[in-house]
Amino acid sequence: MSGTRWDPDQYGRFQGERDRAALDLLLRLPDDLVPREIWDLGCGTGQHAALLKRRHPHAHVHGLDASAAMIASARELSAEVDWQVGRIDDWAPQAPADLILANASLHWVPDHRALLPRLVGNLSPGGVLAVQMPLRATPLHHQVVERVAGRGPWAALLADVPPATDPLAAEDYFDLLATDCEAIDIWSTTYLHPLQGADPVLNWLMGAGLRPHLAALEAVPDLRLSFLSALAAALSDAFPARSSGVTLLPFPRLFLMARRR
Repeated sequence: MSGTRWDPDQYGRFQGERDRAALDLLLRLPDDLVPREIWDLGCGTGQHAALLKRRHPHAHVHGLDASAAMIASARELSAEVDWQVGRIDDWAPQAPADLILANASLHWVPDHRALLPRLVGNLSPGGVLAVQMPLRATPLHHQVVERVAGRGPWAALLADVPPATDPLAAEDYFDLLATDCEAIDIWSTTYLHPLQGADPVLNWLMGAGLRPHLAALEAVPDLRLSFLSALAAALSDAFPARSSGVTLLPFPRLFLMARRR
């Protein structure tokens, strides 16, 4: 995803809904955890790294994101956080972390069978790995995106965009973490987000999920606009507005929490 442009304003249009899963994850952190080194991997616009700095003012808090635009936005939040532009694939901290937060970021990183042990290996004894990822294989909105992407003049340009998949099963994550971790907690939740405004599901997806498609069509703006128009119509059919004017978006997410022995 390093070659894909991220728009902090577009991503932030549904900040409250996107924050919900991160805050639910942070609520499950162990009560006795007193971290000195904290990393937020894929920190985006930085709200959660800044929150962790407020909660743990004596900790060294680092926020890492591959998007320079996201990090520029994050720097406006807090001068006390060490903001860094970089890829999770290349992340190698100078000191072991007591807390690694990866909220809605690891699903962009390949090879989780290698990634999860590497992340755990960068934890201090007693350190915590806290992960949240959207489940993308079965939700209706991703099925609509794949159907529209494969049926139009844009199909050839979008053929190399990977389908929305879930990296591993929950049981596989448990086995990967069990080698070096204890207090492993894995759960899933489906949020029913009430969205408002014109084309709300399309605008939600443009914040993150559609970034590979938009990048693939960036050089052909007319085709990009046609694709978005066709997708907006298909999503409106699949997610009609309720009588109240609200559009409901079911959004499933997977949570992982583990503590290194």
